[in-house]
Amino acid sequence: MTKYLLKRLVMVVITIWIVITITFALMHSVPGNPFATENKNIPPIVYENLLKKYGLDKPYSEQYVMYLKNIIRGDFGDSMKSDTETVNEMIGRGFPVSARLGVQALLIALIFGPALGAIAALFQNKGPDYIAMIISIIGVSVPSFLLGAFLIQFIASNIEWIPIGGWGEFRHTILPSFALALMPLAQTARLMRSSMLEILGQDYIKTARSKGISKTAVIIKHAVRNAILPIVSILGTTVSNLLVGSFVIEKIFGIPGLGMFFTTSVFNRDYTLIMGVTVFYAIILVTALLVVDIAYMLVDPRIRLTKEGR
Repeated sequence: MTKYLLKRLVMVVITIWIVITITFALMHSVPGNPFATENKNIPPIVYENLLKKYGLDKPYSEQYVMYLKNIIRGDFGDSMKSDTETVNEMIGRGFPVSARLGVQALLIALIFGPALGAIAALFQNKGPDYIAMIISIIGVSVPSFLLGAFLIQFIASNIEWIPIGGWGEFRHTILPSFALALMPLAQTARLMRSSMLEILGQDYIKTARSKGISKTAVIIKHAVRNAILPIVSILGTTVSNLLVGSFVIEKIFGIPGLGMFFTTSVFNRDYTLIMGVTVFYAIILVTALLVVDIAYMLVDPRIRLTKEGR
């Protein structure tokens, strides 16, 4: 297990390095720079000082090495558009907001998704099954930004205590959390249903029932416990979907999280903020994938034995 974890840690470092390299290359492949496009009448001396301040006057190789060293120290640099905050301070201010929204959406998806899928499997080809699958199809088919606009138009506009946008109280998180959670909820529901149907047809389930164990105990202790394992394996993908989806949701609902910072930085061509947020999200994502791998090994001993046998 230790050997496997070391390999995964090395892969994490390599993945983050690749993201840093690609992001750096893409940002510097765009013609011009933020100061050249911002104000064409900027005095030459001011323009040169700005390039020097952010190291844009140096060759790309030197800029790249300098950026890598700064990231190793945990420094994402100064924002090119903000005179009051560094990129680290912006991330520190926006990440707790995005994390709260993402955690709430993840909890909604992981609580209601498996429950919906289990109910659909237990009532296969009956009313609850059809209702669950309709919800799943809607969740997978409808983009989060369209669902967010729908919720604002038909829910928030008609219920006074649910605000259309903003941030602060719990009621501000209800609509964006649900809009962000519907797709992973639908995906986990569909996966749970198919997994449950497969498990319920296994011989050991029939054997447990023949021994006189109650149906409820068989379902909870055997069926649900084994059927939920595939959901653990997709948690990494679920987290990544929530991270990407939050960009649009935060913009729609006016939430001051990292998603709003990122979309604003793209329009402003704030290189340091774009790269900082991208690399930060990459670190969060690959860390989540590593944690999911470890959790899956702990939940299913067969995975651990397989890894140790390699």
